[in-house]
Amino acid sequence: MTEEIIIAGFGGQGVLSMGKILAYSGIMEDKEVTWFPSYGPEMRGGTANVTVIVSDGRISSPVLHEYDTAIILNQQSMDKFEQAVKPGGVLIYDPNGIIRPPKRTDINIYKVEGTRAAIEMGNPKVFNMIVLGGYLKVKPVVTLQNVERGLEKSLPPRYHNMIPLNLTAIRKGGEILEAMPKP
Repeated sequence: MTEEIIIAGFGGQGVLSMGKILAYSGIMEDKEVTWFPSYGPEMRGGTANVTVIVSDGRISSPVLHEYDTAIILNQQSMDKFEQAVKPGGVLIYDPNGIIRPPKRTDINIYKVEGTRAAIEMGNPKVFNMIVLGGYLKVKPVVTLQNVERGLEKSLPPRYHNMIPLNLTAIRKGGEILEAMPKP
């Protein structure tokens, strides 16, 4: 099994953190992983993306041009990465800020209303974990137990009290995931 993922959105949406947690979770399962971030000079508000590969075998390169899955969190990323999903692949997106939803008919498209759910949960910071939960529902490349271990590894100790809320957010994402009909 090899899963090649691009996660893309604005800085501040937790794009890089989502990728890092996924990568650490893969390590906890003794899988080979790469985490390859790309972001502009802006700390928040600029575009950011991260490529994550989780594999049972060796990974030859972290540089990819096509992906099994794209997790898209803004329109600029949709415009850039929708066409980079391999035929038969998966595109997951949060509709907040998406003006032109994906139109491809040769991929599986899912919507996760992560922004809305995070507000309902009373903590916008869990947005990325809600979206991650949607992804893990479609592609369970790591277990929730190892995601918890990945959170412990990637979060500074002062935020470990937030792990239960993050796990709740991940479960919520799996519950609200919505398969989109083919256009």
